[in-house]
Amino acid sequence: QVQLVESGGGLVQVGGSLRLSCAASGLYTMHSYTMGWFRRAPGKDHEFVSTIDWAGRNTDYADSVKGRFAISKDSAKNTVYLRMDRLKVEDTAVYYCAAVASLRLLNNPRDYDHWGQGTQVTVFS
Repeated sequence: QVQLVESGGGLVQVGGSLRLSCAASGLYTMHSYTMGWFRRAPGKDHEFVSTIDWAGRNTDYADSVKGRFAISKDSAKNTVYLRMDRLKVEDTAVYYCAAVASLRLLNNPRDYDHWGQGTQVTVFS
């Protein structure tokens, strides 16, 4: 059974940084999965943040985080990271890691089969 566990969320001041981690288990092999980060603010739907392909070579970002966030993966550790710099108040949300067996970059939450429980990120001014 696939299990995704996020960590690294917290309370940070505007302009600060955080690094989220997503530890995956139960995947046949992480090389065969597209991984994504999404976020959900109160009263809103899941919003795409970033995705990385099976090889870890191709990435995509939402326009709102381009240049500030960076996704990476360590297949040996079965872990995906989201480095978040220059955080803004509007980045406040619960951040979710997701996975799907695919060779393509995917930015629609409906394309993902497996989800973590989420980690809260709160940015204050």
